[in-house]
Amino acid sequence: MSHADHTTIERHCDVAIIGGSAAGLAAALQLSRQRRSVIVIDGGEPRNTPAEHMHSFLGYEGQAPGDLLAVGRDEVRNYGGEILTGQVETVTKTDGGKFVVHLPGGNSVVARRVIAATGLRDHLPDIPGMREQWGHGVIHCPFCHGYEARDQDIVALITSPMGLHAATLFTALTDKLTLVLHAEVSADEPGLDRLRAAGVAVLDAKMTSVNSAAGGALNSVDLDNGQQLPARTVVIGPKVSANIAPFVDLGLQASEHPSGMGTYIPVEMTGETPISGLFAAGSLTNPGFQVMPSAAHGSQIGAYVSFTLVDEDIEQASKVSGNAADWDSRYSSQARVWSGNPNGSIVVEAEALTPGTALEVGAGEGADSIWLAERGWSVTTNDISQVSLDRAMAEANRRGLTLIPLQADINDADPIGGRTFDLVSLAYASFPKTPDSRGQTNVLNAVKVGGTVLLVGHDLAPMLAESLDEPRPFDHLADVQPTEFAEVLEASDNWEVLVNELRPRPSGHIHSETNHHVNDVIVRARRVR
Repeated sequence: MSHADHTTIERHCDVAIIGGSAAGLAAALQLSRQRRSVIVIDGGEPRNTPAEHMHSFLGYEGQAPGDLLAVGRDEVRNYGGEILTGQVETVTKTDGGKFVVHLPGGNSVVARRVIAATGLRDHLPDIPGMREQWGHGVIHCPFCHGYEARDQDIVALITSPMGLHAATLFTALTDKLTLVLHAEVSADEPGLDRLRAAGVAVLDAKMTSVNSAAGGALNSVDLDNGQQLPARTVVIGPKVSANIAPFVDLGLQASEHPSGMGTYIPVEMTGETPISGLFAAGSLTNPGFQVMPSAAHGSQIGAYVSFTLVDEDIEQASKVSGNAADWDSRYSSQARVWSGNPNGSIVVEAEALTPGTALEVGAGEGADSIWLAERGWSVTTNDISQVSLDRAMAEANRRGLTLIPLQADINDADPIGGRTFDLVSLAYASFPKTPDSRGQTNVLNAVKVGGTVLLVGHDLAPMLAESLDEPRPFDHLADVQPTEFAEVLEASDNWEVLVNELRPRPSGHIHSETNHHVNDVIVRARRVR
């Protein structure tokens, strides 16, 4: 289905998570497993992007940071959680207590709870060559990358008492450690004599440049006293600042961390900030967190948020599906969402079928159901949104047609009540994935022996390849696609796959003249046993 006209989209969910690194994804996984609707908005700039490898994360030791995030995104999507890529402009709060996450282009996400997992920003000294080596020859954490620098010439650039404290750990990793007292720490600082006695060189000077060899590896540093020190690794404890720009309009303020490392967001044990309903997770709340503790904290905060949601539901005697609320709101926001014309690929594939009983899953405003009913089919029209079903029924009544409404989530335990049909069709139906493929199973079990399943979906490749200035309002990768049905059908002896192809979108029957996709993925199969 495609839009009748261009409009901004307002999504609704239980929880919006700002930040899609370890903490944000861990919170999203925890919440989506509690059957909460979750939308993660990820700016795509994790703090550890410059690093080639991630260390001290059990099970992922030595892997690239991006590998962890790729697996995490897949796991969240496998439970129906959505991940939108883009920057959040600001977050505001309604009079009713809900949050509005404002996205570029006018789209927005309305959420009952928000988790800030935006992390920290490192502020490096303005020393030529340092930023180019950041995450490679210049490191900050003895636990994250210290082992890889063992036995090398290591220069620790001391810019704070906290930096001096961390630098002592490198005495266990190398006998070639030099401390450069660049700022904030004097040469007569208590404890330096102990390090000097242990063989650590301590220089009261400022670093003026970080130098790389022809191959790109760090090889030396220059000081303002004219010295050049051999160095394979430079250790720096940079100042950090909490990434809270999206939450300033809510009144959220960062605090100075007691260590002097920079700013952070202090939270309750539950992760809740002073702003009711706004939680924070990961390094944003503790500058000392590595990736693994950040993920653990995100998981913990996701659990706490789950408790607040279920307590609210019980108090209000309400158990509304977040996905149903999302679609009801979307349909309620416009007098008509789709054009009212049947999908061209449904028309092409179903025209030759002998009318019988039909189930349309994710029917929206019912254009395909009405087209089938006009050709003699007895049609059960299903959607998760009662608002959309009401519109479908009203249009059918206006045309003197009969549709059988079925408001149900296809991922429920028994949404169809054991009934079977001659035709089960889905055209661009959006329903979330589950690890046990419950929705796919419900759809296929609804087809009679000798009946047909007809699936039409977007060709996602062009959409996913587009470079956009604003985030897409939907994450199609979190929804079940016809290609995933096709894999099941091809592997089963119960089905004969008649069509499984990519085909240009037909003209003349499409919902409107929008160009949000060009090709359809079409799967048609007959149940043989």
